[in-house]
Amino acid sequence: MKLGVIKAYILKEFTELFRSKLIVMVYLMPTMIIILFGYGIRMEVTESRTVIIDNDKSKLSKQLISKFEHSKYFKTQVLDVSENKVLRKMKQGKVDILIIIQESFEKRLLKGQKSEIGVFIDAALPLRGSTIQSYVEGVLINTAEEFIKGKEIKSLIKINNRNLFNQSMRDEDAIVPGIFGIVLLVAPAILSALLIVKEKENGTIFNYYSSPVKKTEFLIAKLTPAFILHSVNIFILFLWATYLFKVPFRGNFFIFWIVSEIYVLISISIGLLVSIITRTQIVALVVTIIITIIPGFLYSGIIMPISSMKGEAYIEAHLFPVMYYNHIVYDTFLIGQGFSSPKNILYFLILIFYALTILTIGSIFMKKEMK
Repeated sequence: MKLGVIKAYILKEFTELFRSKLIVMVYLMPTMIIILFGYGIRMEVTESRTVIIDNDKSKLSKQLISKFEHSKYFKTQVLDVSENKVLRKMKQGKVDILIIIQESFEKRLLKGQKSEIGVFIDAALPLRGSTIQSYVEGVLINTAEEFIKGKEIKSLIKINNRNLFNQSMRDEDAIVPGIFGIVLLVAPAILSALLIVKEKENGTIFNYYSSPVKKTEFLIAKLTPAFILHSVNIFILFLWATYLFKVPFRGNFFIFWIVSEIYVLISISIGLLVSIITRTQIVALVVTIIITIIPGFLYSGIIMPISSMKGEAYIEAHLFPVMYYNHIVYDTFLIGQGFSSPKNILYFLILIFYALTILTIGSIFMKKEMK
């Protein structure tokens, strides 16, 4: 292996990156993604349009109404109208929640009898509907608990809820660490794929075919710029997360860094595979986006926990490296167990296996000959 040849190729690649202004996108795209996703994705639902029909007119019902009116999660109206009229408005998309307080609700509750409240929720978007449902149930249970405090009611169930690792339930803490897995999967793969396909499209790949440069030297020279540039991105994204979005970092930075470097190596290896099967930059770009963004978004754990997936979805999630990487990233930011957790060690070894396997496959299929 001739280091002089590798150095010359690397300098050539960096020169072309600066000349084509592609290096701007190397750092602009990850920053845009983390800012857009970090501010744009919200699991919290606020100001849900709520209509309450109070048929009880009791002290407890007024207390319930007050709780809803003074909560940021609800934009409440108390109307003396029929149930069907409000349901028609819900069908028209003008109401999100309808709450009907039945007659004798307070009286039955104080007597320890079963009491019911009608709750209708627009669940056209299931995730949003389940979130709203949890808010409504929380207000109802807490208000009833406060009202009947000190009274002996056998049906009373006290819920003592505590949130670990993200006590304030900030969306940023839940979303931003997960974006690392998407950004560092998509961006390095696109860059490494384009660097090699560009040679095919421009015809300069024949210089490599006819030269004494070895395949190993060519691959190292081609993939090193993408690896170096996105290694810098690891630190940039970390600064955005901790200083812009105020996400806490409770783990070991060395673990975060080394795992991220291995993950970047996986990503550029994927780009290498794409460059082998494609001949133009536009095709390489489309293929890379399809095989990185879709699984990266679905199996990153941002929208849906992997543990809640069933059947084929659960199996597919374990076939993509983003799940293993994001598990360690969430740990380093929010929990801080590091390699004291056997699961983190296992996932770290799996990432190393992915990196070596994909890079080896790409090297084998990369032929120094014209097809």
